[in-house]
Amino acid sequence: MREKPVVGRGTQVFAHLGLILFSLLATLPTGLIIMNSFKDRISIFARPFALPTPTTFTLEGYQTVATSANFALFFLNSLLVTLGSLALILLCSSMAAFALSEYRFRLNTLTGLYLSLGIMVPIRLGTVGILNLMVDLHLVNTLWALILVYTAQGIPLAVFVLTSFMRGVPRDLKEAARIDGAGEYRIYGLILPLIRPALGAVTAISMIPIWNDLWFPLILAPGEKTKTVVLGASAFLGQFVNDYNAVLAALTLAIVPVVVLYVIFSRQLVSGITGGALK
Repeated sequence: MREKPVVGRGTQVFAHLGLILFSLLATLPTGLIIMNSFKDRISIFARPFALPTPTTFTLEGYQTVATSANFALFFLNSLLVTLGSLALILLCSSMAAFALSEYRFRLNTLTGLYLSLGIMVPIRLGTVGILNLMVDLHLVNTLWALILVYTAQGIPLAVFVLTSFMRGVPRDLKEAARIDGAGEYRIYGLILPLIRPALGAVTAISMIPIWNDLWFPLILAPGEKTKTVVLGASAFLGQFVNDYNAVLAALTLAIVPVVVLYVIFSRQLVSGITGGALK
């Protein structure tokens, strides 16, 4: 039996140093935006890499944001759209994945391939058709328009990931539940906790594109009462382009929530990716 090669300690050290360096490079711009949003304008340009001090600390940018834009409403709209879309994505895709993994029917493979096409075809190619559909349904300038579009956008990848995990659930467990008299919906509910890492991975992967999207909010919900935080921040930046305190404060308000949510689901994301790689 061939022995597995042992990775040298020096290689591990260099690998960790490379990952740490990459992490610093990736997080440095976000850190600078947040840090400089609490400094006065002179300090932003004089010492951009310095931490705020009692003499340079100011909340002037956040005060401008609070008085000039309704970011509380924008944040609430983004939160409702993101949570609503994620709930529908997880519900619809998990039920579809259960059907594709559990039942054998004539169009099983074709249905799976059809759903997989959604991963390769960008949904923005159908923007004109989507807009016409939302106009006919009278959903323009409503949050439901965004929720439905993002649900359709996230289902293909979610079905692909969850189907792989559901096929890995032991069939004996499901047959035992059927023998005990459990219905198909009950079996579906029993499987969900077993694929929790996959559900977390789907949530983390789908969440960021929904929160950060500017395209569909600008087209489907540009009204003042339906603006998302990214669209509201973009409009604010165009108005206060020379007020750097306000610009950095607006960017901070748009960035921090999704970063916090991503950190919360990061462990599930890693577990889901590594688990899927081993299947």
